[in-house]
Amino acid sequence: QAQLVESGGGLVQAGGSLRLSCTASGLTFTTYNMGWFRQAPGKEREFVAAILWSGPITAYANSVKGRFTISRDNAKNTVYLQMSSLKVEDTAVYYCAGLKESLTAWDRREQARWYDYWGRGTQVTVSS
Repeated sequence: QAQLVESGGGLVQAGGSLRLSCTASGLTFTTYNMGWFRQAPGKEREFVAAILWSGPITAYANSVKGRFTISRDNAKNTVYLQMSSLKVEDTAVYYCAGLKESLTAWDRREQARWYDYWGRGTQVTVSS
């Protein structure tokens, strides 16, 4: 049974940094594109970043571009989200998700409904 487990969330002051990790098990990690989404109270879940199954190709939401970096270590079945210059509006539960690679998968990277597996989320709180 596939499982994604996030870690690294916490409380940080505005302008600070955090690194989230997500470790996968029960799936062939190298066949999955990986994404990070977030959901703030009272808001819909939104796309944050994604990385192609093979690594170097990435995509970001405009709101985090230049501040967040997604990366993966296929040897460790882990995807990371390095968050810098954090803002109060980055406060949310952050979710890791896996999207099985296919001809159309990467085109769907920003749409949560296409993802196959989800973690339970980790809370990130940015204080002013």
